[in-house]
Amino acid sequence: MNYEKYAIVDLHLHLDGSLSPEIIIEIAKEENIELPTYNPIELRSYLEVPKNCDSLVEYLKRFDIPNYVLQTKNGLRKCMLDLLKRLSKQGIKYAEIRMAPQLSTAKGLTQDEVVKTLIDASLEAKKLFGIKSNLIVCMMRFENNNKENMETVKVARKYLNKGVCLLDIAGAEALYPVSKYAELFMFANELGVPFTIHSGEDTDYHSVVESLKFGPVRIGHGVHSYQSEELMKYLAEKKIPLEICPKSNMDTKAIKSFKELPVELFLRKGILVTINTDDMTVSNTNLKNEYRILAEEIGLNEEKLLQIAINSINAARLSNEEKRELIDSLNQR
Repeated sequence: MNYEKYAIVDLHLHLDGSLSPEIIIEIAKEENIELPTYNPIELRSYLEVPKNCDSLVEYLKRFDIPNYVLQTKNGLRKCMLDLLKRLSKQGIKYAEIRMAPQLSTAKGLTQDEVVKTLIDASLEAKKLFGIKSNLIVCMMRFENNNKENMETVKVARKYLNKGVCLLDIAGAEALYPVSKYAELFMFANELGVPFTIHSGEDTDYHSVVESLKFGPVRIGHGVHSYQSEELMKYLAEKKIPLEICPKSNMDTKAIKSFKELPVELFLRKGILVTINTDDMTVSNTNLKNEYRILAEEIGLNEEKLLQIAINSINAARLSNEEKRELIDSLNQR
């Protein structure tokens, strides 16, 4: 089975979790940033999740080093270009790249400058490598960062449809339930900023139910939605896509085996399943590998793989014409 041909759209991909060791080392040397090692093979061991990782909280510790090199315009630009170049070589046609601009302000950049730099790099990558991308800006689940999150919403509004396609909130879901951020989502709705929400990853289906009250256009992960028939029915009826990330879900122990991943159940219920990488470096994966998991570990046939690929295209924040072009590209493979 040629499962690789379906891997053309990634809608859930974090910039900081997908940096190559080589680009981190390059920027660190340029900007005099201290790293535990400057050997790319050795550095990878600091970036990839350990096999004995037992939770999302431990998984998130792997993002510390990548953020060192995302604090300047030079670092942001180079990291974005490097990522999009690698994606293009993998056959990806379109990607929505997530990042939290408030995490890149330690050396004086504003959130606005961070986002503008990444948008410019995205446009540069399209000219250089032929890959189209948009930015999803993430608020963060932290204590006492309401001001920073509000600023993220404002920046998302400023650049909406100008390189930014969605707002999101990321971080330790179990420690910081989505209900804690109701004011932020109300603010986003007032400004007309669409959003997705990391939800139902390291908590049960109630988190997804709570998230849906705010009106997201997609749900990030949502893997535990299978626990409620009513919820699955709602997701199907309202056509709210789930951004499923198989390898990441295994790494964070959201599931204990790929056989537990309810992709086939979701498809049977009429839910718009999309398949994504989440963090290519941290989870040591790529989109082709995610489709391999669906085919070889879960046993999905080509008809279902095609449906998932089409779901991903239809869930993308693109024009109808751009979606038709991607579907044509998929059919020609």
